[in-house]
Amino acid sequence: MRALVVEDLAPNYAGCAVREVATPQPGPGEALVRVRAASVNFPDLLMTRGEYQLKPPLPFTPGLDLAGEVVALGEGVTGLSVGDAVVGGARLGGFAEYAVLSAGALKPKPARLSFAEAAAYGAAYLTAYVALVRRARLEPGEWVLVHGAAGGVGLAAVDLAKALGARVIATSASDAKLAQVKVLYAPDAVVNVTEGFRDQVKAITGGHGADVIYDPVGGDVFDESVRCIAFDGRLLVIGFTSGRIPNVSVNMPLIKGFSVMGVRAGEYGRQFPEKGRENADAIWTMANEGVIRPHVHAELPLDRWREAFDLLAERKVVGKAVITP
Repeated sequence: MRALVVEDLAPNYAGCAVREVATPQPGPGEALVRVRAASVNFPDLLMTRGEYQLKPPLPFTPGLDLAGEVVALGEGVTGLSVGDAVVGGARLGGFAEYAVLSAGALKPKPARLSFAEAAAYGAAYLTAYVALVRRARLEPGEWVLVHGAAGGVGLAAVDLAKALGARVIATSASDAKLAQVKVLYAPDAVVNVTEGFRDQVKAITGGHGADVIYDPVGGDVFDESVRCIAFDGRLLVIGFTSGRIPNVSVNMPLIKGFSVMGVRAGEYGRQFPEKGRENADAIWTMANEGVIRPHVHAELPLDRWREAFDLLAERKVVGKAVITP
C-alpha cells in the first residue's frame, strides 16, 4: 500500500515522503480499514518536526482521524463486519491507503456525513466538547468568545457552542474568513482581531465580557482575552498556533475571578476512560443526528499531502483539509 511516511524529523516536512509499504494486518481486537478520508490536524504537522508531546519512533505514518470501510477483522472482534463504513481515530496511521485500528475505536460512519466530513469531525469536535462541556461546563445563554474561529478546532467550537445554546462571538484576522463563518454557522457576532478586540467584546456583551474564551491561538490573543473575560469566566487554553506561549500574572485571575483551564481532549479520555467514551459517544450522536456538521475546506489525494499540510500551516483553511488516499 501507499502511505505518507515520516522518515526524519525536519522542518518544512523535509523528512516526509509517500512510500510503498507493507499493508498492515489486524491482530486480536483490531480491524483493517480501507481509508477513504483522513483529516489534517495540527498535531500531525508538529509530529513531522518532533514538536508534539507524542514522539513516535521513526519511521511512522501520521494521521489522527479517518473514515473508511472495514476490509478485515482480527480475532475476537464483534459488532463489526467486513464492508461496514466506519469512522475512528488513533494517534497515528491515517495518511495511508489502509490502517489498523482497535475495533473499540471505531464507530459507524454517521449516515448524514460523507467520508470526508466524517473524517473531519473527530479530533476537532472532541476538543471542543471536552473544552466547553467538561472543562468550562458551559450553560445556555452564556457568551463564548472563539478565537481562530475559521480553523478546524475553532470552527468546531463555534458549531458546538451554538448547538449547546450559547451566544457566540467568532474571531479571526481575516474578514473573508469571518464572512464564511457567518454563512456556515451564524455566530451571534464576528470580530476581526487585527486592531484588537477587547472593546468590541465588551460592547457586544453589554459590558459583561465573555463567560468562556476558547483560545487555540495564544500569544497576543491570550493577553488581550484576559482583559475582556467576565467575572467567574473560564479561559480555555487549546494551543498556541501564534507560536508564542503566553504568561499571565496571577493577580489577574485573582482580581477578575476567572479560571485558566488547559484542554487536552485525548489525554482527558486516557485519564478518565469512561468519560472519554461518553465524550466520543456524545459527538457521534450529534453528528449522526445532524446537530453538528463539520465543514471540509478541501479534499486532496495522497500525492498532494504537502498542499493539504500547507493549507493548515499557512492558515488558508476554513474548517478542515482532508486527504483522500
